[in-house]
Amino acid sequence: MVYGYIRVSSDRQTVENQRFEINAFCAKEHLEIGGWIEEVISGTKRYEERRLGRLLKRVRNGDLIICAELSRLGRNLFMIMEILNICMVKGCRVWTIKDHYRLGNDLQSKVLAFAFALSAEIERNLIAQRTKEALARRRAEGVVLGRPKGKRNAEGRYKLSGKERLIRRMLQKEVPLSTIAKTCQVNRATLTRFLKCHYIIKEKA
Repeated sequence: MVYGYIRVSSDRQTVENQRFEINAFCAKEHLEIGGWIEEVISGTKRYEERRLGRLLKRVRNGDLIICAELSRLGRNLFMIMEILNICMVKGCRVWTIKDHYRLGNDLQSKVLAFAFALSAEIERNLIAQRTKEALARRRAEGVVLGRPKGKRNAEGRYKLSGKERLIRRMLQKEVPLSTIAKTCQVNRATLTRFLKCHYIIKEKA
């Protein structure tokens, strides 16, 4: 299957230029597009959050993805490497028109796939290491990490403060707790904690 992938960053841009380029290229190479994937989304978004992510799950050995240029896949070098590595592991070729990439099943592509995978792994390890070092430095400076104790309960009390009479009236009318929580714009767990804290309902024995 041959897929044409088109991405623009905003709805003010048009997909027609990329579609024309891909169609012209396919006519020259005697290829027929079997499916189009078009999306209006930033290239900085993770590919898993885009239609591209669904395409990568669907492609099989021998499939071909054609796009205008590599930057259509993503704006981050390591993201592009990860995408290309996924394609090559699955045996899916990736061709670009403007920058003339031809990534397939040949030896050169396999070497590139190894380099892509290694680079992405190194980057992930570096990010993890930087995160650990930053957390260790903050602990050494005496910063308390994580959510402050009691914060969630405090937020719940503040959100529901002054609404006791409304809540009691709805309870008297046997309104479901889920409906009361939605009316008060909190989740049900927060409402339940508030009710127990104010002895409006009793803890189950």
